[in-house]
Order: sequence, then C-alpha cells, then structure tokens
Amino acid sequence: MTAGISPAPGQDLDAAPHTLFDKVWNEHVVHAYADGSSLLYIDRHLLHEATSPQAFAGLRAARRKPWRTGSNLAVPDHSVPTQAREAPIRDPVARLQIETLSSNCRSFAIPLYELQDARQGIVHVIGPEQGASLPGMTIVCGDSHTSTHGALAAVAFGIGTSEVEHVLATQTLCAYKPRNMRVRFDGALPKGVTAKDMALALIEHVGTAGATGYAIEYAGSAVQALSVEGRMTLCNLAIEAGARCGLVEFDDITLAYLRDRPWAPHGERWDEAVRHWRLLQSDSGARFDAELVMDACSLAPMVTWGTSPDMAQPVDGHVPDPALVPDLAKRTAMTRALQYMALVPGTPMQEIHPQVIFIGSCTNSRIEDLRAAARMLDGRHIAPSVRRALVVPGSGLVKQQAEHEGLDRIFRAAGFEWRDAGCSMCVGMNDDVLAPGERCASTSNRNFEDRQGVGGRTHLVSPAMAAAAAVAGHFVDIREQA
Repeated sequence: MTAGISPAPGQDLDAAPHTLFDKVWNEHVVHAYADGSSLLYIDRHLLHEATSPQAFAGLRAARRKPWRTGSNLAVPDHSVPTQAREAPIRDPVARLQIETLSSNCRSFAIPLYELQDARQGIVHVIGPEQGASLPGMTIVCGDSHTSTHGALAAVAFGIGTSEVEHVLATQTLCAYKPRNMRVRFDGALPKGVTAKDMALALIEHVGTAGATGYAIEYAGSAVQALSVEGRMTLCNLAIEAGARCGLVEFDDITLAYLRDRPWAPHGERWDEAVRHWRLLQSDSGARFDAELVMDACSLAPMVTWGTSPDMAQPVDGHVPDPALVPDLAKRTAMTRALQYMALVPGTPMQEIHPQVIFIGSCTNSRIEDLRAAARMLDGRHIAPSVRRALVVPGSGLVKQQAEHEGLDRIFRAAGFEWRDAGCSMCVGMNDDVLAPGERCASTSNRNFEDRQGVGGRTHLVSPAMAAAAAVAGHFVDIREQA
C-alpha cells in the first residue's frame, strides 16, 4: 500500500512543478518502455463477479497465484438480487457468477465481502467506505466507473478482463499515461444544484469524447465545497466525458472522511500517511495540457433527454430540435435518440413524465444521496402515474445508517420500495429492469439504449430531482422548492 508521495529512484519531484496526477502516476512507474507505455504498480485491485471469472480461470490455466492477496478486495454487486436475499437466487447466471466469485476468492485467499455480509455493496461505494481506497494510490477494477475513487486524490481507472488477470498475477499493469486536463468550477452552486448536475453540465458542454485521452483534475471553489461523496459523483462521471480518470486534490475534507476507516492506517502510521497525503495537490505553476472553466453559479438541475449522457438540458429547458444542428452525424444521433425516447423537439423538460423512479447506483447511492431524496419525500407520496419507485442503498452499511436515521420509513411512507445493496437497475444484470417503453428518472450514470432493460427509456438526474419527479409525476425545478 502506498501512503503518499516519495520520489522513485532517479526521480526528483522538486525539479519542476507537477500536477496531482503526474505525482501519483510517476511514483508508481516500475519501468518505462520505448513505445511510451509504462509498467505501473497497482496499490489496490477491486473485483466483482461480472469481470473476474475469466481472470481467475487464466490464473489456474497458467498455474499462477495472486502476487499480493491483501491488495485485492472483492464483492458481488452487479448481478445480486436487491430483495429476498434469504431465498436462493432465481437467475441461474447470476447465481453461478456469485458462487464462482466466492469459490475463486476462497481458493486464492482474496478478501471478500459475501452477499450476507453487512459490508457488501457496490464496489465503488465499499472501497472508499472501508478505507481500502486511499490518497496517493493507484486503484483499478474491471469496471469503467472505477474513476469514482479519484475523489480521494487517487489515480483510479477501469480495466479489461485480461488486465484483471495481469494485475492479480503481478500487481502491475501496462498502460499509457493520459494527458492532464483541469476543469475548474468557480463560484458557489445555487440551491438545488448538485455534483450530479455539475457532471452532466460538463458532459453536455464537452461531449462524451471531449476528455478522451485525459485525466481530469476537478478544481475550483465549487469542487472544494463538495463533500467527498459529492466529489465521488463528479469523478464517477468523468468516464462519461471520455476521460481515463478523474481526481480531486487532498484536503481537510478528505482527511475527515478517511479517519477511522477500517482499512485506513491507524496510530503512528496514520500520522505518517497524513504527512504524505498533504503533498497530494497540483503544484503552483504545474502545466495542464487542457483547461476548462465552468461557472458554477449559472448551473441548473440537469435532465438527460436522449440516449447518451451528453444529451442533457437544464430542467427549465426544452428538448432540442435536431433540425437546428448543422453537423450531420450529431443530427442523425439526436434524431435516433428522440425516436427511441419517444420525445418531440420543443417539449419542455418539465412535461416529461417518468413512470419509474430509481435512486441508487455507484453514482448516487451513498448516505448523502439518500438524505437528499428523503428531504424531498418527507410527508409526501408518489404520484398515481408512477408505477414503481425503488431506493437501493450502495452498501449494507449505508442501508443500516439510513435505517438508523429513519430514512427508510420516509421512503416507504412515500410509496418507495426499500431494497438491499447492489447495482440494481443501473446495469440491468439482475431482476430490477425496466419494461419496454417504460420511462425512468434514474440517478445512475448511463442512459444508453436498453441499458436498464430492453426498450427502457432512462433520464439521468440527481437524487433530489428523482424524488421530486416521483411526487409530481413529472420533472420539476427543485430550485423552487430548495
């Protein structure tokens, strides 16, 4: 485990100003190759049932063992049922995946939070929650939204199945270094505007490929004011702008979040780690390959209208008209998206009526997210037009905390189903899926065609926006209620 920054052999970190990303990346380079790639040491490897079976099979076939078992942490999350956990899993594929993960972890001595463990949950929730994700680390997982962990001043990114095997076997990874991009959100967020809205506004502005080849460092007063949970939401969605990863510098908010986490250092080791973590900021004068400034004061609650996260509008806006877009490829994509979503150009966003509400996913299922939704629902009930409303906590510990605070009672009284932890409807690899044609206000991260169920129509929003839509039966501007 790497606690912070110290120069690699032959490297002088004081020779020139460095970005936060450069500091962490350069420290972990084991070997630089002539083609520009590097062999990178990996501090933490997170695993789940969907992308690990082939990797473990590869280890067996090559008669290899994991290099450092304690640097790994596994949990079932994608395929798990979010209700009736005491009963056998009905889906044979999901059951096999979860049983295989358990068997593999036992065989290779990999730490695992089983389905009945209170610590079980979405991999990108439990890593930070347990302190397994720490500042200055390199963190990988066979899941694209591993960028979430960058909120803790770490370099975190998703990898493929063959790379999962490589990391298990060697605790290293061959990779090309991304370029540096800094995105500043200056000013204070208006009431009702959240980290989810910041991320969607950025993606709408730059497009889903606008940050391709970059690591995004989020900065500015609005980012500094976010909780670690809000920063996780921001970093989680970095991948949707095309970035390899997203990260936020270490500060006292990070420090307070990590204190006393089970996997975090304790005692003298904690004090030593904090001294190193204090270095995890971009140096004054550090060069970024690209920079973008967003005016946080002008942001509004966002709602996606299409089948890509960049197809988004402020809630007081309208569904755009493809005919007004000169670019043929973009116009064609917009037209197809509107056909799939069954929307007409010019429709006010507030006249869109979701029939399903989903509050959960690795983007927005932490206790802060559930509190925000519960505030909107307290003393209210979902509209008659809403057929289903689900709240799926990001971990068993988040669920326990929510129940301790009475949030579950608010959700149930409002007409929501209160579920167990898991990815749930975000990815559609379990029982929680949309029916064809159903329209969903979702706090997840992707609104692709068929993502939440074949023919399902997804609108990405913040937890407060999803809860408010559940009550009204349509999207509303929560700034008027905040």
